[in-house]
This record gives sequence, structure tokens and C-alpha cells, in this order.
Amino acid sequence: MKISEDEIRRLTLEAITELGDKATPDLIKKVVSKSVSSIGMLPEDKLSDNLSSGRIILTSFGLNSPGIIAQITKTLSESKCDIRDLSQKIMDEFYTMIMIIDISNSPKDFKDIQNEMNRVAEELKVKIFLQHEDVFRYMHRI
Repeated sequence: MKISEDEIRRLTLEAITELGDKATPDLIKKVVSKSVSSIGMLPEDKLSDNLSSGRIILTSFGLNSPGIIAQITKTLSESKCDIRDLSQKIMDEFYTMIMIIDISNSPKDFKDIQNEMNRVAEELKVKIFLQHEDVFRYMHRI
């Protein structure tokens, strides 16, 4: 039996509530996958396949300084990631940026790219968060 979008919403909300402050996109996906698997709607490995569009959302913010966007995009380029959309705003000394990135042609997986972005964030002294597009969509439909 195939799982409905409403059921995924319900399970995701339960996972977020259950995890509280410990909720991360990867942890939420694991909890929802286990829930779906335990009620027999889809095998756990099939859910992972269905939830991955190959696109991620990158959100970054911090104190503005020259080269932040250049360093982030350079690192993504080295990982063969395709920037599908980008929005950035400078507000006085602060910047914000949101990107939609296609990682389907990257030799690196989500976790590797996330580790690279963590390194860049530390180096630039900014915050960078990555989420799978599907998890982002499901979390924001609730």
C-alpha cells in the first residue's frame, strides 16, 4: 500500500514533536522511515528512494564579509553541485542566502556535502544549514 501525503505529514509532525530540540532533517527522516516501515506501508529502503529528489535547500546567514558567497559556491562547484536558484539579501552588516541545489550529479552524497559546508561555515564564521528538499517540503506542509 502506498502512503498518502497526509499520513506522511502526520508522521513527520509526530517525529518533530517526539524529537523536540534534537530534531534534524536526517533524524526526522529516520524516525518517519521507521514509523512507515513498522506499519507496513512501504519498506524502509523504498521510502528513502521516494523521499529523495536529489535537491537540497541551503540556508546561510551571518555577518557579511567579502567572499562568503564565492567560497560557498566554489565548494559546491568542486562537488559538482548545480545551483538551481539563489536568493540573497544584505541588511546592514548581515547577509542571508537561500539556495536550491541539485546534487544528483555529484559524486558526493548529502552527508559529504554537509560536512564540506560545515567546514566552510567554520572557516567563514557563518551558519550554513542543509536540508533535503523533500524533508523541507514535508515539514513546511504541516
